[in-house]
Amino acid sequence: ATPVQFVCGARFYRAGWNAVKAKSGNMDLLVAIGTSAAYGLSVFLWLTQGSHAHLYFEASAAVISLVLLGRWLEVRAKRQTTDAIRALQALRPEVALVLKEGVETETPIARVKVGDVVLVRPGSRVPVDGVVLEGQTHVDESLLTGESLPVAKQAGDTVTGGSVNAEGVLKVETRAVGIQSQLAHIWRIAVFRVLV
Repeated sequence: ATPVQFVCGARFYRAGWNAVKAKSGNMDLLVAIGTSAAYGLSVFLWLTQGSHAHLYFEASAAVISLVLLGRWLEVRAKRQTTDAIRALQALRPEVALVLKEGVETETPIARVKVGDVVLVRPGSRVPVDGVVLEGQTHVDESLLTGESLPVAKQAGDTVTGGSVNAEGVLKVETRAVGIQSQLAHIWRIAVFRVLV
C-alpha cells in the first residue's frame, strides 16, 4: 500500500496542497485526506497493536487505484469523442453544386441557402439536409446513423448532409444548412460531451 499511497497518490497530495494554498477544496484534497487518514490509522494500529489489529491499508490503496482508473477512463473517453468530432467535421463537404436556371455552379457550402437546389453526383457526399426532388439512389448514412446498409432514396425522401450518394444523380432541395443541419446538431452534442 505504501507505493500506491505515496508514489501513485503523489498527484493527489500536490493538487490537494495547491487547493489548500488557494483556500479552496477539490476532489484531490478529499482523496488525499481520506486515504492518508486510512493509511495513518493503519500504521498507528499496526505499531501499537501488532499485525492482528484491523488495518485499512487496502482501503487507501483501493481508493487511489479506483480514482486513477476513473480518470484514465475519462481521458480515454474524451480522446475518443474528440476523434469522433474530427471525423464529423471531415464529413461536411466544402462546396456544393447549386443548380440555378439549369446551370451548375460550384458554391462554397457557407453560401448555400435554404431553398437552393443542389446536384449530388454518385460517390460524393450530400452537402446539405434536404428533400430529393429528382433521382433514385442508395445513400450510405452509416457514419451518421449507424445503419450499416445503404438506404434507398427517391423523390420525396429526405437526405442528411454528410451521407454518401452511392450510384444515382440526385437533385436535392435544401432544407437546412450550417448550424441548422443534422450534422451540426450531432457535432454540438459531441462537443458538449467533451466539455462536460
